[in-house]
Amino acid sequence: MHAALTIAGSDSGGGAGIQADLKTFHAFGVFGTTAVTAITVQDTRGVHGVHVVPADIVRAQIRVVARDLHPAACKTGMLGTRELVGAVAASIREEGLTHYVLDPVMVATSGDRLLDADAEDAIRRELLPLCTVVTPNLDEAAILVGSVVSDEATMKQAAERLVAMGARSALVKGGHLRGETVIDVLFDGDRFESWQRPRLRTRSTHGTGCTLSAAIAAGLAEGRPLRDAVSDALDYVHRAIEAAPALGAGHGPLNHNVPARAPR
Repeated sequence: MHAALTIAGSDSGGGAGIQADLKTFHAFGVFGTTAVTAITVQDTRGVHGVHVVPADIVRAQIRVVARDLHPAACKTGMLGTRELVGAVAASIREEGLTHYVLDPVMVATSGDRLLDADAEDAIRRELLPLCTVVTPNLDEAAILVGSVVSDEATMKQAAERLVAMGARSALVKGGHLRGETVIDVLFDGDRFESWQRPRLRTRSTHGTGCTLSAAIAAGLAEGRPLRDAVSDALDYVHRAIEAAPALGAGHGPLNHNVPARAPR
């Protein structure tokens, strides 16, 4: 069994963060390990409090996991502060972590901000050059590249720009697009690939970004090519939303118990 590492915040509501990542790793048959960056007071209605874990404790978590359990892939989610971004970047370099999926978590589904504004440039400078793939939504992509991202054409431009900024590849997610079709765009430095799915009209979207990036990391940990890992992950998230258990009064969680790969 392969191991994967998630470096992210804890969601007390269980729908996002390390809880969603561990559920996703398990669904894909990958052993999940964690480095907790923050403890959030969170439910489906929003983020009610955040306690950031000291950077030296985060680095220690990464160090012991990397040296003992040797994760075959890793992902980052909520990092919160510029200090943590720098600490995590240093740890990824020092421990030689590979197949790194960067989910640039900036704002929760509820609209609550999860990243200090002064940490945005640190993500550009320190984390983008380390990642195998970066997975921003439209708003995150716009912040990272400094221009509006609102349709397939500008998604492709943003993906190209993110690769030019250092990422090996970029998956720009189109869940916030207008219309009845969701488009996701991957650029690997050489070619584009797009996926289209009908929009699901539901409030059960809490943790979609965390789940997607964890599923990609799980696929990479298993040795799957990036394109296949992304395709599997997008399909898994779509089915997890379709089967969502309708929990909570706000943006509900997904159903991580759906099969990792749909029966053929």
